[in-house]
Amino acid sequence: MNDDTIRRVRKLSQAYAYTSIQMHEAIGRKAGLSGTDHKYLGFLIEKGQMTAGELASLTGLTTGAVTGLIDRFEKKDLVKRQLDKDDRRKVIILPNTEKIMALFVPLYKEFRRKSEELTASFSEEEVKVIEAYFSKAIDIMNETTDQLNNQL
Repeated sequence: MNDDTIRRVRKLSQAYAYTSIQMHEAIGRKAGLSGTDHKYLGFLIEKGQMTAGELASLTGLTTGAVTGLIDRFEKKDLVKRQLDKDDRRKVIILPNTEKIMALFVPLYKEFRRKSEELTASFSEEEVKVIEAYFSKAIDIMNETTDQLNNQL
């Protein structure tokens, strides 16, 4: 593959990432949150309940920043704190999935519809290439994140 092709794909990947950030910020603002807070709720929805420490590790935030994040979510009734039954020093963060979904599903409805329509426009073979790219790109990003976090 030539350098021009690699450069074009990299530019598209960067544009996709930047545009994604802008869209998530807009959705977050519409929901009364920041874009990053909105994405952290996504972690809780995807991973389920977790300790505040686990959320700090997952997000890379300090424990103090996670406390503020949880406070903001709790004020909006999006999460609930619960003391761990076995170790009362630990706080379990329980997402209010029903409330979170009620908040975000309408904001994503049109985007989801158009994204599904776009995906359906590709052949099965093309979709496999797209899936392979995203899977491998995610692996590379996770590896980079782990390396950077281990350097701290």
